[in-house]
Amino acid sequence: MLPHTYLEQHREDIIHTYQKLHKIAEPSWQEKYTAQYLSQRLSEAGLQVRSFPGHHGFVAEIPGLSESVIALRADMDAIIQEVQGEMIANHSCGHDAHSTMVLYTALALAAYQPRFPYTLRFLFQPAEEVAGGALQMMKDGVLENVKMLFGIHLRPWMEVPYGKAAPVIIHRSSATIRGTITGRSSHAARPQEAIHPILAMTNLLHSIQKIKLEGGAFSATITQLESGNRKACNVIPESATFTLDLRADTDQMMKQLQQLIIQCIQATTLETGTFIKWRVTDYVPATIPNDYAIEIAKQSIIKVLGKRNLVPVCHSPGGEDFHFYTQQHPELIATMIGLGCDLQPGLHHPDMTFNQEALLQGAQILTALLLSSIDLMQPQPQKTIQ
Repeated sequence: MLPHTYLEQHREDIIHTYQKLHKIAEPSWQEKYTAQYLSQRLSEAGLQVRSFPGHHGFVAEIPGLSESVIALRADMDAIIQEVQGEMIANHSCGHDAHSTMVLYTALALAAYQPRFPYTLRFLFQPAEEVAGGALQMMKDGVLENVKMLFGIHLRPWMEVPYGKAAPVIIHRSSATIRGTITGRSSHAARPQEAIHPILAMTNLLHSIQKIKLEGGAFSATITQLESGNRKACNVIPESATFTLDLRADTDQMMKQLQQLIIQCIQATTLETGTFIKWRVTDYVPATIPNDYAIEIAKQSIIKVLGKRNLVPVCHSPGGEDFHFYTQQHPELIATMIGLGCDLQPGLHHPDMTFNQEALLQGAQILTALLLSSIDLMQPQPQKTIQ
């Protein structure tokens, strides 16, 4: 059966599968039932499935005539966030949609009769939201013999409209700084006896706001600040914990931003007499665009949606751990497709919704992309676009 025909015949099944995965919604490193469901579907279709110790990520393969591999990646984890007053795992970033589209791409190609000249590998990755899944999958050897790697991500309506798609998402580098400021507690009536951690945090934020960098856009935003005892409102607390969200257009800018913030932290400790303990977490690199991969993705989008529905590039203020693959393996021909789906109000919003009919379009684009890659895969020099 032709892959396009298979997908059309399974339109309703694609949506049903997405809805099933949406209800499971498991957080990072806990994607047990999501992985079980997906791997079982793939095994039943005849794909070779391989899991790994210590986590729920796995790969499924359609063996080809060559050991060279074309790979397609999906993320599986949900976000822990507050929904209607309750902290739960919630699929507000679309990873359930990504898993659905990659699953049906694999099923459609497995139902296709010819033996492919290259091996097709489907990566189902855990823990994207905590920026650890891609790194772990690489430790497990999932990129062995991989020459091309592709991914897909739902896009908000204002970035890519419904019925359109972009052959590349330009993500920014992102990181988190988590810290604790320790001062000295005192009665609120005698503030002169205290070393006030909240005032020290105010000083730190003022100095961070003065940072200037050239070469692109960046941000350093405080997202969490906790201090004190709610039952003792007349006590200056001893400590305060904080979280800073960092964004930068390039990896180099991210390094510079972190260095300048560390200088601000050191200056704050000297000015205020506090002790600040900090660490950088959740780092993900910026996109490394590959124009050969982008061209293949572009032609696949045009084939499915038509030229007028091609968005040349999608610029996103967010980050993605997909880019660890290309950062650590710059020889990879790789790109991530941005799929328009009328996603509203936005990614990570607890009430995020999108037009589920876009799932079929995404699977069709991915299927066309892999088939085109099989035809076009030749040793190519990597080029980057700015």
